Amino acid sequence: MNQILISEKVYVTPGMKRKKKFFKFEFFLSIFLVCALSSYCIYAEYDRNKSEQVSREILADLKIEEQEEQLEQIVVVLNDAFRQEIVLQEVAEEEQPEVPEPQLVTASDGTEYYTIGKISIPSIGVDYPIFSETTTELLKVSPCKFWGADPNQIGNFCVVGHNYRNSLFFSKVPTLENGDIIEITDLSGKTLQYAIYDKYVVDPDDTSCTSQLTKGWRETTIITCTNDGKQRVIVKAREI
Repeated sequence: MNQILISEKVYVTPGMKRKKKFFKFEFFLSIFLVCALSSYCIYAEYDRNKSEQVSREILADLKIEEQEEQLEQIVVVLNDAFRQEIVLQEVAEEEQPEVPEPQLVTASDGTEYYTIGKISIPSIGVDYPIFSETTTELLKVSPCKFWGADPNQIGNFCVVGHNYRNSLFFSKVPTLENGDIIEITDLSGKTLQYAIYDKYVVDPDDTSCTSQLTKGWRETTIITCTNDGKQRVIVKAREI
């Protein structure tokens, strides 16, 4: 009877002790990683919202000249070759409007930004200033000129912006469709509309979209990342 009541003695071996310590270490490491990841996500979202506020502040402080009302011109274009010949002749014979110098805007935190205009895409709620150059830090605040012609000049004006996979900056650019309108306003106050005619995806090292061979047209190219960040979404638009 006594033998039945005595339970089997369990021996804790060194191997079992090591496993217990390892599992405990894994548990605390998992908790730490979850907390660190959550903190990073919260900070990243805070940083993006702060950058959005700075961009709005710069846009509000941007001084754009009032454009005098001009008579509407009707142009009949027979074909691209004919248009290119006429435009190149005008460029050669007439003095072109002087491109305004980038405008210095100082944010409330004292940081200085040089802007060359603004970009609006009504269909996706985009309305941002455009910085005169592209750097990692500037891209966190607003879209930047990447390459090419100046705003509303003959050639290909290339603008790059972040895709944060939310509603900020160029996050919704991948949803644009042919026919959607992009509006570019330069510092002289001139606003031109560009209709999207093509959208495609390329590898990060493919820069063919920045070509300036536009046959005399004014074009705008929007560049941002795909949602997974591995490729680039290219949106091409031509002046209406």
